Amino acid sequence: MLLKIRRDTLIILLLAFILILCGRLITYVAYASSPEVTDGVQISGIIVKGNDLVPVDTIRANVMQSGLRSGSVIYGDILKTSKREVALQDAIQTAQNLATLSTVPGTSVAPITAADVQVDKNTGIVTVTVIEDFSSVKLENSTK
Repeated sequence: MLLKIRRDTLIILLLAFILILCGRLITYVAYASSPEVTDGVQISGIIVKGNDLVPVDTIRANVMQSGLRSGSVIYGDILKTSKREVALQDAIQTAQNLATLSTVPGTSVAPITAADVQVDKNTGIVTVTVIEDFSSVKLENSTK
């Protein structure tokens, strides 16, 4: 079945299609040729690996105290939080120290002997790998 379309209507529709196509092409070229804006990479989350008894929330809370939390932004080798700017390596070192201070809830037992914190500068994901060693934990019985 053929539709009857006048020649001037067809020309107008063709010109509209070409204008829309050119507009899209110009938009894509302008975006591609624009200089890259360095807005930084926001910290998007904390992944904890290797824990058995110490809860993930406890380790996350301690790591967040170093500045590696949602809302913080990585600009190259600088970590900008809402209150201060600190070198990313210093924040990672502080996070490793604070992760080893995590205790089993309700006790003072801190079984984490080592922690490794890695920050992906492209995605903003913080990965914390902890090692729990109960042979080095000093337990005291206060009920004698």
